[in-house]
Amino acid sequence: MAVEQVLINTAIRPKTGFCKRLRGDIIMALMEINVSPLGTGSTSVGEFVVDMQRRLAEQGLPYELTDMGTIIEGDIDQLLAVAKVLHESTFSNGAKRVYTVIKIDDRRDKEVHLGQKAGSVKRRL
Repeated sequence: MAVEQVLINTAIRPKTGFCKRLRGDIIMALMEINVSPLGTGSTSVGEFVVDMQRRLAEQGLPYELTDMGTIIEGDIDQLLAVAKVLHESTFSNGAKRVYTVIKIDDRRDKEVHLGQKAGSVKRRL
């Protein structure tokens, strides 16, 4: 049995372009999400990726698809809501089982944006 895998490392900024604040703290996070459809009868996952990218575009939030997935930037509420949309969309496209892995880097001391971590390392090289 073949296991299909879709990697989505998606970066999403809040719709307002500003970070939410809670008691003076900045709330901004990056999320890497991996959504793997199982039980589709095919090793191809391109249509799943296309549908998830369309759903991300419908959210009105910026994101970036990479060769290995999608990275999402935003506040934690937005990120978790988007993760649910992507996870559920895989079922609606015919997967019988979905395995989703989420990694969140949640910073409260300063704003973080997609590409900043990589940019910091590249500047040091």
